[in-house]
Amino acid sequence: MSAALVRVRPDTYVDSVLLMSGSRAMRDSDGVAWATAVMGTEANLDELRSRGFDDGELASARANDLVLAVEAGSGEEAEEALEAGMQALSEVRGEEGAGPRERSPRSLQQAAEETPDLNVALISVPGEHAALEAHKGLSAGLHVLLFSDNISLDDEAELKLRGSELRRFVMGPGAGTAMIDGVGLGFANVVQRGPVGVVAAAGTGAQEVSSLLDRWGVGVRNLIGVGGRDLSERVGGRMTRMALEVFEADDGAEVVLLVSKPPAPDVAADLLKRLGEGKPAVAALIGLAEELDAPEGVRLARTLEEGVRLTLEALGRDAPDTSEGLQERVREAIQDLDDDRTAVRGLFAGGTLCYEAMVVLSERLGDEVRSNTPLRDGWGVPAPEGAHVCLDLGEEEYTKDRPHPMIDPEPRADLIAEAADEDTVAVILVDVVLGHGAHEDPASLLAPACAAAISKGARVVTYVLGTEGDPQGLGDQQRKMERAGCILAPTAARAALMAAAIAARDPAMAGGSP
Repeated sequence: MSAALVRVRPDTYVDSVLLMSGSRAMRDSDGVAWATAVMGTEANLDELRSRGFDDGELASARANDLVLAVEAGSGEEAEEALEAGMQALSEVRGEEGAGPRERSPRSLQQAAEETPDLNVALISVPGEHAALEAHKGLSAGLHVLLFSDNISLDDEAELKLRGSELRRFVMGPGAGTAMIDGVGLGFANVVQRGPVGVVAAAGTGAQEVSSLLDRWGVGVRNLIGVGGRDLSERVGGRMTRMALEVFEADDGAEVVLLVSKPPAPDVAADLLKRLGEGKPAVAALIGLAEELDAPEGVRLARTLEEGVRLTLEALGRDAPDTSEGLQERVREAIQDLDDDRTAVRGLFAGGTLCYEAMVVLSERLGDEVRSNTPLRDGWGVPAPEGAHVCLDLGEEEYTKDRPHPMIDPEPRADLIAEAADEDTVAVILVDVVLGHGAHEDPASLLAPACAAAISKGARVVTYVLGTEGDPQGLGDQQRKMERAGCILAPTAARAALMAAAIAARDPAMAGGSP
């Protein structure tokens, strides 16, 4: 007889990375049909109730309580799975039974006092509490990497105003990536040290340029992720200006690379002027290069790939030819492709990669690209049948009360299957993001879904963002996706260009400049 059991552990906050460990341990237990470890927010409790879990067992749960839920073939199997989940969470949290650990400080102020060399606080708590914790970090004299989502723009603006007055960085939210003195923070790839200072108002944009710099033989001096809204009119680019000042004073940073989605016009003009007063600089402002005038000494790039190419040129280095062999891959892909399949469906873990893909697709296909983060008014979702659609699955509507898709790829695997069932979808565009903080083996979950989609007649273009030094291993992840039948792209921009070429049945398009 099947059983559905719940266990609530009061006053036990667990972040999304650790929750996934507990969920995986339960799902791997014998007889388990479904399981999850979540925090007891109303949204999560409502979802559990909708699956038929006893409301009485959930009634006591609160937002700061840990909730484990299991559906299994029997009550005994469900109990064993719950124990496995609790054990996994105890081990990763270093609790009793998992071996000794040192006492942790109870506040950021205490941590700063007890550890004089400490200078950065990484904050990952629910969004409604994150701003307060960030202010505590600043009060303790620390720089802050704000990894949390769901933080209001007003709170961000206030934090960054205070940070600029204290000369302390507030990195994030919305770009949980940084690399300081060779140490990666948040989502970060393993890259060699080098002469390029990167300032990024874009998380996966920062990862893409740093990974390409590493793969193309040039490393990163430091990478300061300022948050996706730092260049908005409300925030005013405060952290970006601070970062530019740091790199201007750093003799080891020979070239500065600024990465962002389109900033507010006045903020962009001010930052470009500041860039032009200093070292050689490149600004990769995705989709906005044609609309701006660059001062002398600053080069504008339309895509992340072009930004890295121009950076190498400024250093007197050559970049590889990323177009080699792509036309032939597209030519093979369009053979026997059903004539009714003409649409592109992009399913992205990386928000910047999604935005860049929409820019490339709309320009090459001459058509609107619908999205939950649309390029233009009227290009939102839901979309009409047969439309091109790119979804940023890292946006708050997808990550509230659940792990980011870079941490947990399973929900995206379900969306790949749904896209393949649509008769109009010609190509599914998928990014696989590696590095610290990301899933330990994302290809193991995404490749089977991609293989199933290909068997139904769709084509899958994949870009694996990462380096050989990453824990997952770039080559290993690429091989898994390629064995599934995916068409691999050398850069994110090239992936979008290949998807457009397949949808348009135009191999020559893949050989052009993205």
